[in-house]
Amino acid sequence: MFSTDTICALATPSGVGAIAVIRVSGLEAFPIVEKLFRGKKLSEQPSHTIHFGSLRDGEVFVDEVLVSLFKAPRSYTREDVIEISCHGSEFIIQKILRLLLREGARLARPGEFTERAFLNGQLD
Repeated sequence: MFSTDTICALATPSGVGAIAVIRVSGLEAFPIVEKLFRGKKLSEQPSHTIHFGSLRDGEVFVDEVLVSLFKAPRSYTREDVIEISCHGSEFIIQKILRLLLREGARLARPGEFTERAFLNGQLD
C-alpha cells in the first residue's frame, strides 16, 4: 500500500440521478463512516455486503442510506472501501462529503482510486 490517508469522492454524476454514490477508501474508511452511520456496526459485518441505516451529524438526521462494504484486499483499491448510496440531492451529497472531510477523509484527486488500485497491484 502506498498511501495511508483515506480518500472520498462522488462516484456518480452530480445532479443526474435520484441516487448518488460516494466512495470512501483507505485505512480509516470504516472508523470514519462508523462515526456518522446509525445501523449495524459496519466493521463487524462481512465484506461484500450491503446495509441499510442513516447518516447523522451528531443527533441531526442527514439521510437514509445503503452502505456497500468491501474489505481489503478484496476491493477495487485493495484497501477498505465503503460506498454510500444516498439520495441524489446536491445538498445531501455536499453535506455527506463535508462530514467525511470533518471526520478525517480528504477529497480524492481525479483518478486517484484507479491510481491506488494500480499501485497496490490490483491493475497492471
